Amino acid sequence: MPGLIYPEESYTIMGACFKVYKEKGCGFLEAVYQECLEIEFTHLGIPFQSQPELTLSYRGQDLKQGFRPDFICYDKIIIEIKAVSKLIDEHRAQILNYLNATKMRLGLLVNFGHYPKLEYERFVLAQDKSTYFHQH
Repeated sequence: MPGLIYPEESYTIMGACFKVYKEKGCGFLEAVYQECLEIEFTHLGIPFQSQPELTLSYRGQDLKQGFRPDFICYDKIIIEIKAVSKLIDEHRAQILNYLNATKMRLGLLVNFGHYPKLEYERFVLAQDKSTYFHQH
């Protein structure tokens, strides 16, 4: 298993997530946490795009259907947030698809709906962009 990639950036992002969770707890809709993170990222000076519209392609052609990850931070880390009681494989598949589509190497799946603490998982796209590493 490789070492952590983007350790300083991911530490800062996760610090923002922990701060929002400490302030708001669990039980709100995902949109509340989205807005709180926008405020916290701005406060911390984390460069981010909130729900950017990204294009998908197939056989070299752009599709009409795109996708919107919750955040892209530092132009290289995808953050997908949830507000559910427990992360499930469909959530993991979603972030893996986002990494594959963008070729970004790090994805953070963050769940604000879990009690009694914030739940999160790291997903790393390998250098050859063919395999993933899942880090808790």
